[in-house]
Amino acid sequence: MRTAARCLALAALAVLALPALGQADPVVKVEFSNPGLTPSRWTITLHADGSGHFSSERGNAQAEGSQAMDAADVDRDIRVSPRFAARIFQVARRHNWFNTECESRMKVAFQGWKKASYEGPDGQGSCSFNYSRDKEIQELGDSLVAVAGTIQEGARLEMLLRHDRLGLDRELEFIVEAATDGRVRQICVIRAILERLAEDSEVMERVRKRAKALLGRAEE
Repeated sequence: MRTAARCLALAALAVLALPALGQADPVVKVEFSNPGLTPSRWTITLHADGSGHFSSERGNAQAEGSQAMDAADVDRDIRVSPRFAARIFQVARRHNWFNTECESRMKVAFQGWKKASYEGPDGQGSCSFNYSRDKEIQELGDSLVAVAGTIQEGARLEMLLRHDRLGLDRELEFIVEAATDGRVRQICVIRAILERLAEDSEVMERVRKRAKALLGRAEE
């Protein structure tokens, strides 16, 4: 009887410990909002191993130019490179888990509000900024805005593949240019659609070549 009671007690303790174990995984989250852009809101959640999630709300602003047929809301799991994730978490650590004043309060053009937050066993915190005087905080915002742009481009490629294959050539041309100047980063987050295009004999040869070229940057 004592053995049975002891086993039940240990089982109960194990169940009680499960939520605490689940909370041990540190998370960095960045939320973005700008009603003048499409999407007008998005959130990226990242774990230390590079896994994460992205969700966006398109908003009411009208897309322009080559992006006039814009992707709808996006909600999907993502994976950035471990090196990129490590850099994000290092910034959070060096800035006291974002328990700091991020916003510069300088008179600069509105770029969109970014709220960076951290939650983990070693602490938690958050701060919001349009533009930060701190170079690391500003770079964190810029880099995740670029990652969000990459994810949106991937969603747009998926839409064009279904509805406008001729539009793929121009879109991939834009992504190649944007990857070169840093407007999109972490090409690995759209690896699946690029691999699909690279192997699709029904799209233009130039589309396949550009998709393969971008795959070569997927680990950068």
